[in-house]
Amino acid sequence: MSSPVSSSQRLLHVDGLKAVAAQLIVLHHLSAYGPIADAVQSVLPALISALYNHARMAVQVFLVVGGFLSARGLSQRGQLRDTAVPSLLWRRYLRLVLPFMAAVGLSLACGLLVRPWLPDLVPEEVTLAQLVSHALLLQGVLGHDALTAGAWYVAVDFQLFALLLVLLWLARALEARREAVRGLVGPLLVLGLATASLWLFNRVPALDDWGLYFFGAYGLGALLHWSLKSRHARVHVALISAIGLLALGLEWRDRIAVALVTVWVLALLHARYQRGDVRLLQRSGGRWIGALGTHSYALFLVHYPVCLLVNAVFEQQQMDGGAAGVAMMLLAWGLANLASVPFHRWVEQPAGRLRFGQMLTGAQRA
Repeated sequence: MSSPVSSSQRLLHVDGLKAVAAQLIVLHHLSAYGPIADAVQSVLPALISALYNHARMAVQVFLVVGGFLSARGLSQRGQLRDTAVPSLLWRRYLRLVLPFMAAVGLSLACGLLVRPWLPDLVPEEVTLAQLVSHALLLQGVLGHDALTAGAWYVAVDFQLFALLLVLLWLARALEARREAVRGLVGPLLVLGLATASLWLFNRVPALDDWGLYFFGAYGLGALLHWSLKSRHARVHVALISAIGLLALGLEWRDRIAVALVTVWVLALLHARYQRGDVRLLQRSGGRWIGALGTHSYALFLVHYPVCLLVNAVFEQQQMDGGAAGVAMMLLAWGLANLASVPFHRWVEQPAGRLRFGQMLTGAQRA
């Protein structure tokens, strides 16, 4: 969700993970909604089953990478930067919610167009309370049906960022008069909450609308960032790995296994990145990887309206058969990626440049 920069300035390995995860989420939703998925299933049942049941695990990649990048942006070495907390939280909210509500509007508009052919994929009615709950990122907590695919993740992402920010703010307050523990309290608090999430909260399905349920994966990503900054990086990575493995020992969960593997892959890629092993990649594919990573949030938001439109064409034209289904699924996938480019440029980027939080910060200081 950050502004695009040159490939040499970006963490291309992180962009690569984000890009792959975003594509898998799109394919998961294409396998879950509409007559196209049914048509493809008639000829490729194993593929549709795999996409439906397993591709959604890519969310765990987003969680780990999200924690990694948030820690990198907020606290390079475990100590919160000297920035007003309400301003940081407000800016994060704007960067998430403005593109999200634009995507909700697109989904509702497309829903009106496709209702005659896809009545099961369109909400019967949309209430003001439902719209407000989405704008506040509280739709899941308040029990309202989602108006677009993946709405729950946007809400949870904001909660996770807020939890991490509060923990780092608390650590800054505790460290204020204790020079010897500067930069230690924040990671320890994150470690404690991540452990509680992995060992306890994530085992309670009723909590899956709350950030505490997902903070284990997010916290592992944040802890990995700080671990890689340490002189004892291998020891720290081993420690957070042990916490994840113990969580799996308490109760096996595929999602936690994927999160833990993501931590290991990210640590390995980061080590190779630091050694300069990706220079060839930067020259050959860096621009494309950076673009796909940069557009991952836009793709996440805009692919569902595209999915609705292509499924409606498939139904309206009375297409039939597995071959037509595969062709239309590939078309929807390609169009979603194309649509993410203008959405990022004209919606996400302007939202990221807004600085209403500065006025809030100025008012506080006054």
